[in-house]
Amino acid sequence: MAQAYCFKDRKKVEIKDAQKVTLKNGRPAIKGVCPLCGTKVYRIGKS
Repeated sequence: MAQAYCFKDRKKVEIKDAQKVTLKNGRPAIKGVCPLCGTKVYRIGKS
């Protein structure tokens, strides 16, 4: 599983419901949800 930084919890968390996405500029990213608080988290540059 990929990890991302949650700004609400101020720590790295495992991404829940991870999806591979491509940003507008063509860079790959992983989008998901923080398992602790439920906010959206992104990991840019990983696919």
